[in-house]
This record gives sequence, structure tokens and C-alpha cells, in this order.
Amino acid sequence: MIIPNLLLIAGTGTKSGKTSMACKIIRQFPGLKITAVKISPHFHETTTGLISISEKKRYSIYEETNRDTSKDTSRMLHSGAHKVFFAKVWDDQLLGVFNEIMEYILSNVPVICESPALRNYVEPGIFIIMSSNTVNKHKNINYLQALPHVMFKLEELEKIESLPILFENGKWSVL
Repeated sequence: MIIPNLLLIAGTGTKSGKTSMACKIIRQFPGLKITAVKISPHFHETTTGLISISEKKRYSIYEETNRDTSKDTSRMLHSGAHKVFFAKVWDDQLLGVFNEIMEYILSNVPVICESPALRNYVEPGIFIIMSSNTVNKHKNINYLQALPHVMFKLEELEKIESLPILFENGKWSVL
């Protein structure tokens, strides 16, 4: 499934810069009313500011409303995202949950999503892989690196004034 208005971010592990990249893109395009999505296979405690949208046995979907915490979804909202969704989902439910989230988003609206596993099901306008010299819990994503992508290092992200990407006519693209 091709989704041109989707910019998908994966990482080589935890603390590789996925959320930092999402926030930088959101700040770079303040007039776009970007919707951000974070999808996690980890079922941890729900925090204040997350409003439940849908809860089933193998997944939960929330909208983030609190921009004042250090949570990834709060950071995205604080950076200027128009809306932020968070999903806790088992991999076998991932595509269905993503499609459900997309029902809450107007077509052609720019979407940034943090979810390596989603790349197994969709072809985004841009697929970014983040890495870092200080990655925790290294993940083997070699199979994803064989797919078309752009790669950035967290340590270089602060030095980049403007990312070489564009959202135009309902599609993300690399300059």
C-alpha cells in the first residue's frame, strides 16, 4: 500500500533519534498542520494527557493532549504537531490499527509516524532511518535498510539547518 503523505521513521535502536527527527520536521514545517503518530509494541502504563480513542484486547489508540512532559508524544505536540496519536499494538494488529488512526486524519494531510514495523506493510512518501553513536537496545533492521530510505545520524541532526525534504501536492519527497 503506497501512502505518499506518510513520512515514516525507524531507528537502529532506542535513543537513535526517531522522536528528535520527527520534532525537527514538525518545527521545519509549522504551517502544514502535521499529524504525528507513535506506534509502540510495548504495553506500558498510560499517562495523563492521553485520551482513549479505541481500546481492544490487542491494542489501544490514544490522542495526546499534554504538550508539557518529556514523553515522545508530548514532545511532538510541543514542537507544533496539529494532532498526535499514540498506539500500543501487537504486531499482528499493526496495519489495522494504523488504518484506524488514518480514519481520524483528513486525506492529504502530512503524517509523520514513528514505527519501524509499519514499513513491512506500507510504502511511505519518505522512509527515514535514524542511528546514533549512543544507541541503547540495538535493533537489527538490516531487512529495512534494503528498502529505499534516507539515513541520518542523531549527532548530525543538530548541525543540519534545514532537512532536504519537502511536502507538496499531498506527498513527502526528498530534495
